[in-house]
Amino acid sequence: MIRPTVVLGNLGRIILIIGLAMLSCLAWSIPYHEAVTIPILKAAAITLGCGLLLYLSSSRAQDINFKEGFILVSLSWLVASLFGSLPYIFSGYLPSFFDAFFETVSGFTTTGASVVSDVEAWPKGLVFWRSLTQWLGGMGIIALFIAVINTLGSRAKQLFKAEVPGPVSDSISPRIRENARILWTTYVVLSILCALAYKSFGMEAFDAICHAFTTLSTGGFSTKNASIAFYSNPLLQWAVILFMFLGGVNFALHFLCFRKRNPLIYLRNAEFRLYGMIILVVSLLVFFNLQDKWVTAGLEGTLRAAIFQIVSLVTTTGYATADFNLWPPLASTLILLMMFAGGCSGSTGGSIKPGRYLIIANRTIIELKKMVHPKAVFPLRFGGMMVRDDLLINVLQFFFLYIALTGLGTVIMTSLGLDFLSGFSAAATSIGNCGPGLGLVGPMSNFGFIPDAGKFTLSVLMLVGRLEIYPLLVLFLPSFWSD
Repeated sequence: MIRPTVVLGNLGRIILIIGLAMLSCLAWSIPYHEAVTIPILKAAAITLGCGLLLYLSSSRAQDINFKEGFILVSLSWLVASLFGSLPYIFSGYLPSFFDAFFETVSGFTTTGASVVSDVEAWPKGLVFWRSLTQWLGGMGIIALFIAVINTLGSRAKQLFKAEVPGPVSDSISPRIRENARILWTTYVVLSILCALAYKSFGMEAFDAICHAFTTLSTGGFSTKNASIAFYSNPLLQWAVILFMFLGGVNFALHFLCFRKRNPLIYLRNAEFRLYGMIILVVSLLVFFNLQDKWVTAGLEGTLRAAIFQIVSLVTTTGYATADFNLWPPLASTLILLMMFAGGCSGSTGGSIKPGRYLIIANRTIIELKKMVHPKAVFPLRFGGMMVRDDLLINVLQFFFLYIALTGLGTVIMTSLGLDFLSGFSAAATSIGNCGPGLGLVGPMSNFGFIPDAGKFTLSVLMLVGRLEIYPLLVLFLPSFWSD
């Protein structure tokens, strides 16, 4: 049985978190006497008021059931995006609802696709909110909710697993609330280290903080129109590569490595090894495909450009230091394929994830072996554990739905007038939460020219991709709403 008052009460708490986060933007808008201060206050007041109203008018019961958990996860991201768009609308910088909603969804889902053509003309308070949405969405709104609320009951684990990306996620603690707190603490510490590194390599404090938010969240929003290409310091670009790479790693591994003081923990993880191998091999292939740039950019500059773009796409960050639209066909093809790779399970990265590829590949090998030894039993393992049939089916269905939804998105985008490459990459980068695509939505372009219907379609794909399909699609089953 679904109890609306319980769902709305918890939803009200999440809206309150979003409203409080909005107020932090005043730390930048007030000192600079920006006109955006009043619109931010207005947006925060409405958000906090609605959140408080829902919370106070709801049932005090907090132990949610299975169905309520799915509704809460899905609605949380939707309402966060709706309320999060208010500062853009009230300030007048994105007066169109579809533009504001697209930008906010892209922020919270850490996609990084943008409709903004001149972000450098925006006030600091609004740019900070734009970056903060990605940071909040990186580790997850629900994970933050679980970390600060201790009355969710036995379904907190369901909420956590529905939001944390990947087929499986390492458990640091048997208590889900403690798990969420540890992951968020690790996330905060790495974000601080990232900001300090950027500041030491020449970024201004505001830019360093905003870029740290959007790097560790693998979001990709920048305070500069040219993205990271604005900064010509090679050391800074290498630092961005490092922190993008770390953002694409399972945050549980970061914590375990710190606690046990043993870096070998990373190498013992099969998904991490595949993740690193994909980046290494593809980066080298792109580097050798860019031979014509060895003379003009130098070997180090060309290698840095190749690694930067590949790490950015694999981790689904979306930063750019080069227009890969102009790269040779092989490099462009590899760039497109990397949109379907993704960061590790339990990271802030999107897309399909290396863990799922490992499970599918191992199952394929088992099927080949069974053709030779039909009576033999070959157990399927992942991360040292047996993979149950229900998890295998889940992974295979996810892969099918992911490709099917990408195809559907491509059909819709091309029906709106985009060419195939632009339409396909727009759909792929949205459901994969990657950021830039190819063609008309390349790294030096934006999504502002896309019709409102297309922006709405891509926004839905971003939400579906961030929640990894199932929590949203299950709401469309008639049986879900029946008792």
